Amino acid sequence: MVLKRLVSSEKGVRELENNILLFVVEKNSTKDDIRKEIESKFKVKVYSVKTFNNLQGEKRAYIKLTKEHSASDIADKIGGAV
Repeated sequence: MVLKRLVSSEKGVRELENNILLFVVEKNSTKDDIRKEIESKFKVKVYSVKTFNNLQGEKRAYIKLTKEHSASDIADKIGGAV
């Protein structure tokens, strides 16, 4: 499993307005791994994936969905835990 948890901080919630999910992911995961897991697990299409390592040593992924799907709907389904 590549996805660890949904980031439910103020920034994570703000990104939902832009149809973007913010996840903490495994350090060795690639953008393609993240895209495949999101698409298969939630039955959505991913527009783009951007990753970065924060100062605490976590790898985070910004996952932008296509306009046909809503990031806030997925966040509601998960409830903050993957």
